[in-house]
Amino acid sequence: MSRRIVIIGGGYIGAPLARSLENSADVTLVEPRSHFVHTPAMIRAVVDSTLLDRALIPYDRLLEKGRLIPARATGVDGDGVTLEDGTRVEADWIVVATGSSNAMPFKPEGADIAGLRADNQRIHAQLRSASTIAIVGAGAVGTELAGEIASAMPDKAVTLISADKALFPGVPGRLGRALADKLREQGVKLILGTRAEGLASLTEPHAGRLNIGEKVQSFDLIFPAIGSRASSALLENLPETQKSFAGRVRTDPWMRPSSLPNVLAAGDVGDAGDAMTIVATSRQLPWLERTLQALVAGETIENMKPYKPWEARAPILVPLGPERGNSFLVALTAGDWITRKMKGEDLFLSKYRKLLKAGRP
Repeated sequence: MSRRIVIIGGGYIGAPLARSLENSADVTLVEPRSHFVHTPAMIRAVVDSTLLDRALIPYDRLLEKGRLIPARATGVDGDGVTLEDGTRVEADWIVVATGSSNAMPFKPEGADIAGLRADNQRIHAQLRSASTIAIVGAGAVGTELAGEIASAMPDKAVTLISADKALFPGVPGRLGRALADKLREQGVKLILGTRAEGLASLTEPHAGRLNIGEKVQSFDLIFPAIGSRASSALLENLPETQKSFAGRVRTDPWMRPSSLPNVLAAGDVGDAGDAMTIVATSRQLPWLERTLQALVAGETIENMKPYKPWEARAPILVPLGPERGNSFLVALTAGDWITRKMKGEDLFLSKYRKLLKAGRP
């Protein structure tokens, strides 16, 4: 009898994992959204709204043998998954890969793709009419957004604000310094080591005033970019779970977030020792594929090699528009050309459109 695997969440873990396992197991992917939302391209789509149709990729061609259920999961237990309408999907193994939430318009609220499209168009129009722009938060999203706006709309006065004294302080210093220099060359004002107070919304771009140190400044448009939070509601009530940071749930060496032996948590939602980045999936996916293939063949998970997270800091690719940027590649910091070729030109769109068999619209 074919072993039943249910994967909850069709993001950077769930979609490729379902695709890779559908020929060797009875695979069900539970995903309420009609489209895969490619987050890196959504950052650029705020500036170039013509990119939106490529960044939103339909799921309808992803699976051939597996089953896609367009619904929201509301419960997980050792025997399967409960959907929002009460339907049960029985499973031998369950992978929870529900990802994380972020400020609009980079990710949708729930499954509302139509609302995401409307948000993108509205905020793009606000951006076009704004003269002064603040971005609060200088992680990957905030830094990339500052670079995208400065590259495509050099007439805008862009200010990037961070409570940290340097960009990417957890990465070897050359990356942050190089990005800061390039942003300043693009005309972006950096305010580092100072917390911005007075955000009217933590999730939605808006006009308003910010208290920055001892000054009050007005901006035509303020983008909150203060970090992602794991979408971990499904895991919170499982037995013996422990939270780490940003809503993530700690996992054991085999990516299990609780005492249930057949439930795994991967990607942003599970804290296996990797950062909340798409790059982390490049290490997690091969392990999940090998492990679940072996489980289907009758192996016992404790007899298999546990997952090993990145021993050093995982690579980070930070484009500042299509042409410029810097990347940290474990042993070196790379500049414009490598960043452009690895990410900046295409933003991995070709890769994920190929995965979902979408082609180019």
